[in-house]
Amino acid sequence: MKRSILPILLFCLLTFCLPLVSLLPQAAGQAGASSSLGQNAAEVQPAPAVSSPESTTPLPSAPPAETPAPAEDVIRVQNASTGQVLEIPVLEYMIGAVASEMPITWPDEALKAQGIAAHSYALYQRDHADTEALGGAWFSVDPARRQGCMTTEVLQSYWGEDYEANYQRLKTLLEPLVHTVLLYEGAPAAACYHAISNGRTEASQLVWNEALPYLQGVDSPLDKLAEGYEETVSYTTQQMYDMLATQFSGLDLSGSADGWFGETSLTPAGYVDTIQVGGAFVKGTQLRTALSLRSSCFTIQRTEDGFDVTTLGYGHGVGLSQCGAQAMAAQGQSCQQILSWYFPGTSLAEYPG
Repeated sequence: MKRSILPILLFCLLTFCLPLVSLLPQAAGQAGASSSLGQNAAEVQPAPAVSSPESTTPLPSAPPAETPAPAEDVIRVQNASTGQVLEIPVLEYMIGAVASEMPITWPDEALKAQGIAAHSYALYQRDHADTEALGGAWFSVDPARRQGCMTTEVLQSYWGEDYEANYQRLKTLLEPLVHTVLLYEGAPAAACYHAISNGRTEASQLVWNEALPYLQGVDSPLDKLAEGYEETVSYTTQQMYDMLATQFSGLDLSGSADGWFGETSLTPAGYVDTIQVGGAFVKGTQLRTALSLRSSCFTIQRTEDGFDVTTLGYGHGVGLSQCGAQAMAAQGQSCQQILSWYFPGTSLAEYPG
C-alpha cells in the first residue's frame, strides 16, 4: 500500500526530533518498547507506536552490577516531555506499559508476556544504564504520547468510559506476575520488543552494540500474516535527495539518480546490513532512520518519478515480536512458551529485586 510522503515526514519529525522510547537498553536510558501497538491498534491491528518505530539506540556499555540491587517497590522513569522523574509502583508500571504496547483486546497470554517483558527490561536498565544522566531514573518514557508507559491520568483519558473495565482486566492478569521476571543466569534479561519481525527476529549486535546470547534471532513466521507486515512508501527524486543529503555527509549524489543506490548486503535474518549509497557504504539501520522506514528489512526500486521503498515488518526486529506473541497466544500457547521462544536460554522466576 503506497502512502504519500507528507505523513511520512510528519511521522519522522515526531519520532526523531523528540526524545522517544527505545526498545533496548541504552546509556541514556530510554524504555524498551517497539512500536507501541497499543497507541492505535485498538482500532486497527497492529498499529505501531514510535518506535518507534522506535529509536535504535545502543545497549549500555556499563558492566552489570556485581550483586543484585536491593529490592525495589517502584520503577523509576523519566518523563521525556517534562524531564520529571516518576516513581511508579511495579503493578502500575506493568499495566501502563502493556496498555501502551498492545491493544487491550489481544489474548491474555500475549498481554502477560508483554507485561513480564516490560518489567524485566526495566530491571535490566536499573542494573546497567547510566542512571545519573537521567537524575536517578532508569530510562525514559513519554506518557503523554503513550510511548513506553501510560500513567493513570493518561489511561483515564485514553480509555474514557472503558477505563474501569480495561484497568481491571489488566490488573487481574498482571497482579499475580509482579514478582515474575525473565532471567538470564540469575539476572533480569534485556527483554526488548518490537511490533512485527520480517519473519525472523534480529541479533542484538546487528542493531545495537552488544551481543546477548538470548537475543540472537529466532524464527517468527506468523508475523508474515500480520496486517502492516509489508508496506511501500514512495519518494520523489528530490525528496530522496534532500533526505540523503541532510542525513549523510560525503555522499556523491551528483550523477544520475539511477546510480544512487548500489550493492546491498543482508544480515543472516534478512535485514539490510549495509547498502551502497552515493558511493559510500551505509548501515541499514542508519538508512532506516534517515528515511524513517518501518524496519531495516527493505528494498529500494527506482521508478519514473523517484523511488519506491518496500519494508517488511515494523520495528528494530530484536527480541519479542508483539504480533508474533499475539498469534502464538491465539493458538493456545502460554506466556511462558512465548517468552522462552523469543528469548531462548532465559527462564521465568520469582525475583524480589
